[in-house]
Amino acid sequence: MEQYSGFDEIPHGDASDILTPGCLVLEGGAWRGLYTQGVLDALMENDINFETTIGVSAGAMSAMGYVAGQIGRCARINLRHRHDPKYVGLGAYRVDHGITGFTYLFDTLSEEEPFREDRFYDPRRKFFAVATNMETGEAEYFEKSSPDILQAIRASATVPYISEPVEINGSKYLDGGCAVRVPLPWALEHDYEKIVVVRTRARDYRKAIIPPLPLIEREYRNYPRFQKCLREERVNYNVLLDMVDAMEENGRIFVIAPSQPVKMARFEKDLEVLGNLWKLGYEDTKEILPALKKYLEK
Repeated sequence: MEQYSGFDEIPHGDASDILTPGCLVLEGGAWRGLYTQGVLDALMENDINFETTIGVSAGAMSAMGYVAGQIGRCARINLRHRHDPKYVGLGAYRVDHGITGFTYLFDTLSEEEPFREDRFYDPRRKFFAVATNMETGEAEYFEKSSPDILQAIRASATVPYISEPVEINGSKYLDGGCAVRVPLPWALEHDYEKIVVVRTRARDYRKAIIPPLPLIEREYRNYPRFQKCLREERVNYNVLLDMVDAMEENGRIFVIAPSQPVKMARFEKDLEVLGNLWKLGYEDTKEILPALKKYLEK
Protein backbone atom coordinates (compact mmCIF):
# COMPACT_ATOMS: atom_id res chain seq x y z
CA MET A 1 0.00 0.00 0.00
CA GLU A 2 1.22 3.50 -0.90
CA GLN A 3 2.70 5.48 1.96
CA TYR A 4 4.59 8.70 2.67
CA SER A 5 8.22 8.66 1.48
CA GLY A 6 9.41 9.86 4.89
CA PHE A 7 7.38 7.26 6.75
CA ASP A 8 10.44 5.72 8.41
CA GLU A 9 11.29 9.10 9.95
CA ILE A 10 8.19 9.04 12.13
CA PRO A 11 9.38 8.36 15.69
CA HIS A 12 8.29 5.40 17.79
CA GLY A 13 8.15 4.85 21.51
CA ASP A 14 6.26 5.66 24.67
CA ALA A 15 6.09 9.06 26.30
CA SER A 16 7.39 9.42 29.83
CA ASP A 17 5.13 9.53 32.88
CA ILE A 18 6.17 13.12 33.62
CA LEU A 19 3.04 15.30 33.67
CA THR A 20 2.87 18.97 32.74
CA PRO A 21 0.37 21.19 34.59
CA GLY A 22 -2.03 23.06 32.33
CA CYS A 23 -4.40 22.51 29.43
CA LEU A 24 -3.57 21.65 25.82
CA VAL A 25 -6.22 22.89 23.35
CA LEU A 26 -6.34 21.21 19.93
CA GLU A 27 -8.08 22.76 16.92
CA GLY A 28 -9.76 20.55 14.32
CA GLY A 29 -9.26 20.70 10.56
CA ALA A 30 -9.74 17.28 8.94
CA TRP A 31 -6.42 16.19 7.37
CA ARG A 32 -4.72 19.33 8.64
CA GLY A 33 -4.67 17.31 11.86
CA LEU A 34 -1.39 15.84 10.59
CA TYR A 35 0.20 19.12 11.67
CA THR A 36 -1.17 18.60 15.18
CA GLN A 37 0.15 15.05 15.24
CA GLY A 38 3.64 16.31 14.41
CA VAL A 39 3.35 18.81 17.25
CA LEU A 40 2.20 16.16 19.71
CA ASP A 41 4.99 13.75 18.76
CA ALA A 42 7.59 16.45 19.43
CA LEU A 43 5.94 17.37 22.74
CA MET A 44 5.97 13.75 23.90
CA GLU A 45 9.61 13.32 22.93
CA ASN A 46 10.41 16.30 25.15
CA ASP A 47 8.43 15.17 28.21
CA ILE A 48 5.63 17.72 27.74
CA ASN A 49 2.57 15.63 28.61
CA PHE A 50 -0.25 17.91 29.68
CA GLU A 51 -2.49 16.90 32.56
CA THR A 52 -5.51 18.05 30.57
CA THR A 53 -6.12 17.88 26.82
CA ILE A 54 -9.23 19.03 24.98
CA GLY A 55 -9.72 18.44 21.26
CA VAL A 56 -12.21 19.16 18.52
CA SER A 57 -12.73 16.95 15.46
CA ALA A 58 -9.29 15.95 14.12
CA GLY A 59 -7.91 17.42 17.33
CA ALA A 60 -9.91 14.92 19.37
CA MET A 61 -8.73 12.07 17.16
CA SER A 62 -5.11 13.17 17.42
CA ALA A 63 -5.38 13.52 21.19
CA MET A 64 -6.00 9.79 21.61
CA GLY A 65 -2.40 8.87 20.85
CA TYR A 66 -1.08 11.79 22.88
CA VAL A 67 -3.08 11.00 26.02
CA ALA A 68 -2.07 7.34 25.65
CA GLY A 69 1.57 8.45 25.33
CA GLN A 70 2.16 6.70 22.01
CA ILE A 71 4.68 8.62 19.95
CA GLY A 72 4.01 8.50 16.20
CA ARG A 73 0.96 6.22 16.39
CA CYS A 74 -1.58 8.61 14.85
CA ALA A 75 0.76 9.72 12.08
CA ARG A 76 1.65 6.15 11.14
CA ILE A 77 -1.99 5.16 10.87
CA ASN A 78 -2.95 8.17 8.78
CA LEU A 79 0.06 8.08 6.48
CA ARG A 80 -0.17 4.33 5.93
CA HIS A 81 -3.94 4.03 5.50
CA ARG A 82 -5.01 7.26 3.81
CA HIS A 83 -5.92 5.29 0.67
CA ASP A 84 -7.39 2.30 2.47
CA PRO A 85 -11.11 2.35 1.55
CA LYS A 86 -12.02 0.74 4.86
CA TYR A 87 -10.52 3.76 6.61
CA VAL A 88 -11.41 6.50 4.13
CA GLY A 89 -13.81 5.76 1.29
CA LEU A 90 -16.63 3.47 0.27
CA GLY A 91 -15.78 0.77 2.78
CA ALA A 92 -15.94 3.32 5.58
CA TYR A 93 -19.25 4.68 4.29
CA ARG A 94 -20.85 1.24 4.11
CA VAL A 95 -20.01 0.46 7.73
CA ASP A 96 -20.11 3.85 9.46
CA HIS A 97 -22.22 5.94 7.07
CA GLY A 98 -19.55 8.62 6.81
CA ILE A 99 -16.18 9.32 5.25
CA THR A 100 -14.10 7.93 8.14
CA GLY A 101 -14.04 4.26 9.11
CA PHE A 102 -14.18 4.68 12.88
CA THR A 103 -15.06 1.01 13.42
CA TYR A 104 -12.07 -0.04 11.34
CA LEU A 105 -9.86 2.44 13.20
CA PHE A 106 -10.94 1.48 16.70
CA ASP A 107 -10.95 -2.27 16.04
CA THR A 108 -8.78 -3.54 13.16
CA LEU A 109 -6.16 -0.79 13.11
CA SER A 110 -5.85 -0.97 16.87
CA GLU A 111 -4.58 -4.49 16.37
CA GLU A 112 -1.96 -3.29 13.88
CA GLU A 113 -0.99 -0.35 16.13
CA PRO A 114 -2.07 -1.54 19.61
CA PHE A 115 -3.77 1.23 21.56
CA ARG A 116 -2.53 1.69 25.13
CA GLU A 117 -5.89 1.78 26.89
CA ASP A 118 -4.17 1.46 30.27
CA ARG A 119 -2.39 4.77 29.72
CA PHE A 120 -5.27 6.48 27.97
CA TYR A 121 -7.59 5.82 30.92
CA ASP A 122 -5.00 6.74 33.57
CA PRO A 123 -7.04 8.97 35.92
CA ARG A 124 -4.11 11.33 36.41
CA ARG A 125 -4.70 12.74 32.94
CA LYS A 126 -7.93 14.36 31.77
CA PHE A 127 -9.16 14.38 28.20
CA PHE A 128 -12.26 15.99 26.70
CA ALA A 129 -13.76 15.56 23.24
CA VAL A 130 -16.05 18.30 21.93
CA ALA A 131 -19.15 17.48 19.88
CA THR A 132 -22.05 19.65 18.71
CA ASN A 133 -25.52 18.75 19.97
CA MET A 134 -27.86 19.10 17.00
CA GLU A 135 -30.89 19.86 19.17
CA THR A 136 -29.28 22.77 21.04
CA GLY A 137 -26.69 23.83 18.47
CA GLU A 138 -24.16 24.05 21.30
CA ALA A 139 -20.88 22.36 22.14
CA GLU A 140 -20.86 19.52 24.65
CA TYR A 141 -17.75 18.28 26.39
CA PHE A 142 -17.26 14.55 26.99
CA GLU A 143 -14.62 13.45 29.48
CA LYS A 144 -12.70 10.23 28.87
CA SER A 145 -14.18 8.63 32.00
CA SER A 146 -17.54 8.63 30.21
CA PRO A 147 -18.55 5.19 28.87
CA ASP A 148 -19.42 7.02 25.63
CA ILE A 149 -16.01 8.58 25.06
CA LEU A 150 -15.25 6.68 21.84
CA GLN A 151 -18.67 7.62 20.48
CA ALA A 152 -17.99 11.21 21.49
CA ILE A 153 -14.64 11.22 19.65
CA ARG A 154 -16.41 9.78 16.64
CA ALA A 155 -19.12 12.46 16.87
CA SER A 156 -16.52 15.19 17.29
CA ALA A 157 -14.94 14.20 13.95
CA THR A 158 -18.14 13.41 12.00
CA VAL A 159 -18.44 15.83 9.08
CA PRO A 160 -21.85 17.48 8.47
CA TYR A 161 -23.79 17.03 5.23
CA ILE A 162 -21.93 13.92 4.09
CA SER A 163 -22.12 11.81 7.26
CA GLU A 164 -24.91 10.55 9.46
CA PRO A 165 -25.08 12.05 12.96
CA VAL A 166 -23.78 10.01 15.89
CA GLU A 167 -26.28 9.18 18.62
CA ILE A 168 -25.25 9.35 22.28
CA ASN A 169 -27.83 8.74 25.01
CA GLY A 170 -30.72 9.55 22.70
CA SER A 171 -29.25 12.81 21.35
CA LYS A 172 -27.67 13.35 17.95
CA TYR A 173 -24.26 14.95 17.48
CA LEU A 174 -21.97 16.14 14.70
CA ASP A 175 -18.55 17.77 14.33
CA GLY A 176 -17.58 19.75 17.42
CA GLY A 177 -16.11 22.40 15.14
CA CYS A 178 -19.60 23.48 14.12
CA ALA A 179 -20.04 25.04 17.58
CA VAL A 180 -16.43 25.83 18.54
CA ARG A 181 -13.36 25.23 16.39
CA VAL A 182 -10.83 26.14 19.08
CA PRO A 183 -12.14 25.25 22.57
CA LEU A 184 -10.09 27.94 24.30
CA PRO A 185 -13.16 29.37 26.13
CA TRP A 186 -13.59 26.04 27.95
CA ALA A 187 -10.00 26.14 29.22
CA LEU A 188 -10.44 29.73 30.40
CA GLU A 189 -13.73 28.94 32.15
CA HIS A 190 -11.98 26.14 34.04
CA ASP A 191 -9.27 28.52 35.28
CA TYR A 192 -6.20 26.84 33.82
CA GLU A 193 -3.16 29.00 34.49
CA LYS A 194 -1.15 27.53 31.62
CA ILE A 195 -2.90 27.04 28.28
CA VAL A 196 -1.25 25.95 25.05
CA VAL A 197 -3.29 26.16 21.83
CA VAL A 198 -2.35 24.15 18.75
CA ARG A 199 -3.77 25.62 15.56
CA THR A 200 -3.91 23.98 12.13
CA ARG A 201 -3.78 27.21 10.11
CA ALA A 202 -1.18 29.96 10.01
CA ARG A 203 -1.77 32.79 12.50
CA ASP A 204 -3.05 35.28 9.91
CA TYR A 205 -5.71 32.93 8.52
CA ARG A 206 -9.35 34.01 8.71
CA LYS A 207 -12.45 32.44 7.17
CA ALA A 208 -14.02 34.28 4.24
CA ILE A 209 -17.53 35.44 5.14
CA ILE A 210 -19.94 34.11 2.52
CA PRO A 211 -23.74 33.70 2.42
CA PRO A 212 -24.97 30.54 4.21
CA LEU A 213 -25.50 27.52 2.01
CA PRO A 214 -29.14 26.76 1.10
CA LEU A 215 -28.20 23.18 1.92
CA ILE A 216 -28.23 24.05 5.64
CA GLU A 217 -31.99 24.56 5.82
CA ARG A 218 -32.80 21.60 3.58
CA GLU A 219 -30.47 19.13 5.29
CA TYR A 220 -31.22 20.14 8.88
CA ARG A 221 -34.80 21.45 8.68
CA ASN A 222 -35.70 19.66 11.94
CA TYR A 223 -32.83 21.29 13.85
CA PRO A 224 -33.28 25.09 13.79
CA ARG A 225 -30.66 25.73 16.48
CA PHE A 226 -28.12 23.64 14.61
CA GLN A 227 -28.95 25.60 11.45
CA LYS A 228 -28.20 28.83 13.33
CA CYS A 229 -24.93 27.33 14.56
CA LEU A 230 -23.85 26.54 10.99
CA ARG A 231 -24.87 29.98 9.69
CA GLU A 232 -22.81 31.74 12.34
CA GLU A 233 -19.86 29.35 12.25
CA ARG A 234 -17.49 31.46 10.12
CA VAL A 235 -18.06 34.71 11.96
CA ASN A 236 -17.71 33.02 15.36
CA TYR A 237 -14.50 31.33 14.26
CA ASN A 238 -12.92 34.61 13.18
CA VAL A 239 -13.93 36.29 16.45
CA LEU A 240 -12.38 33.40 18.36
CA LEU A 241 -9.15 33.67 16.37
CA ASP A 242 -8.95 37.37 17.19
CA MET A 243 -9.24 36.43 20.86
CA VAL A 244 -6.49 33.79 20.47
CA ASP A 245 -4.19 36.40 18.91
CA ALA A 246 -4.88 38.96 21.64
CA MET A 247 -4.31 36.47 24.45
CA GLU A 248 -1.12 35.23 22.86
CA GLU A 249 0.15 38.79 22.50
CA ASN A 250 -0.38 39.56 26.18
CA GLY A 251 1.27 36.31 27.25
CA ARG A 252 -1.83 34.70 28.76
CA ILE A 253 -1.65 31.68 26.42
CA PHE A 254 0.99 30.04 24.22
CA VAL A 255 0.15 29.24 20.60
CA ILE A 256 1.73 26.71 18.25
CA ALA A 257 0.70 27.35 14.65
CA PRO A 258 2.04 26.44 11.21
CA SER A 259 5.05 28.59 10.34
CA GLN A 260 3.87 28.77 6.74
CA PRO A 261 0.44 28.77 5.04
CA VAL A 262 -1.20 25.36 4.88
CA LYS A 263 -2.12 24.73 1.26
CA MET A 264 -4.05 21.51 0.84
CA ALA A 265 -7.51 20.21 0.04
CA ARG A 266 -9.91 19.53 2.89
CA PHE A 267 -9.77 15.83 2.02
CA GLU A 268 -6.21 15.86 0.72
CA LYS A 269 -5.06 12.62 -0.94
CA ASP A 270 -1.41 13.39 -1.70
CA LEU A 271 0.62 11.53 0.91
CA GLU A 272 3.64 13.76 0.38
CA VAL A 273 1.56 16.85 1.19
CA LEU A 274 0.16 15.14 4.29
CA GLY A 275 3.49 13.74 5.42
CA ASN A 276 5.23 17.07 4.98
CA LEU A 277 2.52 18.69 7.09
CA TRP A 278 3.26 16.23 9.90
CA LYS A 279 6.95 17.07 9.51
CA LEU A 280 6.18 20.80 9.65
CA GLY A 281 4.34 20.37 12.95
CA TYR A 282 7.18 18.28 14.33
CA GLU A 283 9.89 20.74 13.30
CA ASP A 284 7.91 23.87 14.26
CA THR A 285 7.53 22.47 17.75
CA LYS A 286 11.19 21.65 18.16
CA GLU A 287 11.99 25.19 17.05
CA ILE A 288 9.76 26.84 19.66
CA LEU A 289 10.57 24.47 22.55
CA PRO A 290 12.76 26.98 24.44
CA ALA A 291 9.99 29.61 24.33
CA LEU A 292 7.36 27.04 25.31
CA LYS A 293 9.37 25.82 28.29
CA LYS A 294 9.94 29.41 29.40
CA TYR A 295 6.17 30.06 29.28
CA LEU A 296 5.43 26.88 31.25
CA GLU A 297 8.03 27.69 33.90
CA LYS A 298 6.80 31.24 34.63
